[in-house]
Amino acid sequence: MTVVRTRVIRVDPATPDRAALGDAALVLARGGVIAFPTETFYGLGARALDGMAIRRIFELKGRPETKPVLLLVDSIAMAEAVGEVGARARVLMADHWPGALTLVLRARPGLPEEVSAGTGTVGVRLSPHPVALGLVHALASPVTAPSANPSGREPPTTASAVLRYFPDAIDLVLDGGATAGGEPSTVLDTTVDPPRVLRQGAVRV
Repeated sequence: MTVVRTRVIRVDPATPDRAALGDAALVLARGGVIAFPTETFYGLGARALDGMAIRRIFELKGRPETKPVLLLVDSIAMAEAVGEVGARARVLMADHWPGALTLVLRARPGLPEEVSAGTGTVGVRLSPHPVALGLVHALASPVTAPSANPSGREPPTTASAVLRYFPDAIDLVLDGGATAGGEPSTVLDTTVDPPRVLRQGAVRV
């Protein structure tokens, strides 16, 4: 595993500094991996179109290669760039986004294999957290967001917990203070009719 010197940038979770978000987006654009707060836990971010960076996340987490990673988007239009948004998915997005609802869509051609893990699908979500949303907007591209913990360990709610899990292994941590924890996002497969709940979480549908 590559040894890096992890930078930590403190950000206001409610009104994150644009320069800090731009710095983090530049790290992602250059193929880096970062950690950032969401409305539940800290997530591990890589640019969604960078298969090599996503592989770093799999290695860090010890994540099975057959398990897809969800993507954060900042709009329905960005979701449409990576997946096929049907009428039912569009209604769910209008009703529950921003929010803790991940929708599984048919993946568009060109997405790295690491994103879909060979399933031909992609999970997308629009987070209401200002740091997570601002990061995606600053990069102008979807960002991965699996929880920032080794597989099987407790998801972290603080930047210090992320650093304990991954000392000198990620490029940057956006420290937005403690996150709320709680239930993860609900994952709903909209590629089948009727849609099927793959993981029951914070949103009841």
